[in-house]
Amino acid sequence: MKLTQAQLSRRIDAAQGRILCDLILKNVRYLDVFSLSWHLGDVAVVDGIIVGLEPGLKGLRTIDGAGKSLVPGFIDAHVHIESSMCLPEGFSRAVLPKGTTTAICDPHEAANVLGAPGIEYFLRAAESLPLDLRVMLSSCVPATHLETNGAGQLLAQDLIPWRNHPRVLGLAEMMNVPGLLQKSEAVLAKLEAFSDMPIDGHAPLVKGQALSAYAACGISSCHESTELDEAREKVTKGMSVWIREGSVAKDLTRLIPILNVATSTSVGFCTDDRNPLDIATEGHIDYLVRRAIASGVPSAVAYRSASWTVARHYGLKEKGAVAPGCVADLVLLEDTEHCGIAQVFRAGISVDELETRGPVSVAFPNTVRAVIPEARELEGPVGSVHVIEVVPGKILTGRRIADSRAPGVLRLSVLERHGKGSRPANAYVSGFGHSFRGAIASSVGHDSHNLIVVGSSSEDMRIALVALRESGGGYAVVQDGKLLERLPLPFAGLMTAATPELIRDQLLALRKAARTVGCELAEPFLALAFLSLPVIPSLKLTDKGLVDVDAFKIIDVRAA
Repeated sequence: MKLTQAQLSRRIDAAQGRILCDLILKNVRYLDVFSLSWHLGDVAVVDGIIVGLEPGLKGLRTIDGAGKSLVPGFIDAHVHIESSMCLPEGFSRAVLPKGTTTAICDPHEAANVLGAPGIEYFLRAAESLPLDLRVMLSSCVPATHLETNGAGQLLAQDLIPWRNHPRVLGLAEMMNVPGLLQKSEAVLAKLEAFSDMPIDGHAPLVKGQALSAYAACGISSCHESTELDEAREKVTKGMSVWIREGSVAKDLTRLIPILNVATSTSVGFCTDDRNPLDIATEGHIDYLVRRAIASGVPSAVAYRSASWTVARHYGLKEKGAVAPGCVADLVLLEDTEHCGIAQVFRAGISVDELETRGPVSVAFPNTVRAVIPEARELEGPVGSVHVIEVVPGKILTGRRIADSRAPGVLRLSVLERHGKGSRPANAYVSGFGHSFRGAIASSVGHDSHNLIVVGSSSEDMRIALVALRESGGGYAVVQDGKLLERLPLPFAGLMTAATPELIRDQLLALRKAARTVGCELAEPFLALAFLSLPVIPSLKLTDKGLVDVDAFKIIDVRAA
C-alpha cells in the first residue's frame, strides 16, 4: 500500500510520543516471529498500524496485557468459503473470534456454477468485510473435461482483467496436473498470464519428475499433501506446504512431523473446506495451532506458521508480525500452549466492536435446473462392478471390485443440475455403513457441483433429489419415502444467508438424520461432495461417468 506524507507523519509522531496512539497493549508478552522469541513490552497502535513496542507511549485506549501473550492474527492459506455454507459476511462472523484475521480464498465453487459473476461477487464482498479477505483467481473452471459445470470454461483472457484488483493475489490452485504435463495450451496460457504472481498448486501424490515439472512452471504451494514423504519432497523442491485440517480432509496428524524451526518458513496451515459446526466446536486455524503444539511443535513455531509464513508467501509484507509498520491484526492469548484466545483485534480494533458495512446484494437464480429422473434411471448395472471406497479422514478414495449387491455397497448417482438435460451417471460406493438404509443427497459436488446422491433405495434417492430441486440446492436425508431433514442452500446451491449458528444447528439435525439411516461417517455430507471430484485419486463419479483418476479417463462401471 502506498503511504501519504500525512500517514507517515502520524506514524512518526505516534512512535515518538508526540501524539496519542489509538491503542496501547501494555505489559504484554509478544512473539517476535523473526527470531522465534518472546519479549515483554507495550504494543502501540495508530491508524490500525503497529508503531512501537517500547514502554512509555500513551494511548486513547489502554489494555493491560499482564500475564497474557500476543501473536499475529492467523491467516488461512487456502479456503473455499462456499464450503462453510455461509455467505462471506457469515464466514467472517464465524472465524474472526477464532483469531483468523485474514483468509486467502479461491471462489472456484461459485465460479463453476455461475462463472465470472461468482468471482465478482466475492471480490465485491471482500471490500465490505471486517475479515481481510484476499482472492486467488480460479484457474480450473471446470476442473477437467470429465464433468459438466454451469459456467462453461474460464480462460486466461477471462481472468486477466482482474489481475490488478486490490484484493487479488494471484492464480488459484492448478488442479489440472495432466493438462500441465501435457502442455495444454489453455493451462500454459494461464500460467504465463500470472507468472509474476503467486500460483497455488493442487498436486495430490505427484512426485519425482512430474512434481519438478509442475514446480518449474512457477507453482509455489500445495495443500493436497496427505503423506509425509510427499510433503517433504515438495518443501525440498521449494514449494510451500499448507497443512490442511478441514471437515473431511484431515492431514495434520500425518504431516505435522514436517514442521520445525527450519521448515516453518515454508509450512503453514489451511482449512480448505470446513463447516460452521466444526468451526464452532473445534475452531478454525486456532484448532490447527492447538493440535500442532499438542503434537510437540514449539508454540513460537506454530504461531509463526499460522501467520508470518503465509503472509510472506503471498507478498503481504504488512501482515503476520508484531512489529512496527505491520497491520495490528493481533490475537491476545490467555494461554499460549493451548491457544486460549482472550481477545482478537483486526487493524487495532477489537473484533467484537467491528461491523460489516452491510451485506453485499446477491440475487443468484435457482441454479438447480435438473430434470429429476425416474427411480429406475438411478440404478446401475448388477453384478461385478467397480466400487469407490470412501476413506474416513481423506478425500482420496480407494477402489475395489465387488458384487453390486454385497453388504455395504450402495448406489451412487450424479445428475447434471445446470439445465443441460443429461441423464444421471450411476455407480457404486462403500464406506457409508453396512446398515445404511435410505438416501443422502447434496448439491455440493466438487467442483462442478452437480447433484450427487447415495442410497440403498432408488426411490429414496429420487425423493432426495426432488427435495434439492425444490430448495434450490443444499443437503437432504430421506428414509422410506420420507424427507427426514433438509438444509436449503439457495445461493448457487452452495450457500445460505442464515447465520453460522443456525447452520450449525441444522447440521447437527442433518447428522442425526444421517445416523438414523445408518450412516457411519462423522461428516457424510462433505464426504459425499468429494466423490465427484475427478482430480483426486483414485476413483470418482461425475455426471459423465465413472472416472479412473489415475488413468484420467472414464471407465465402465462393470468390472471386466
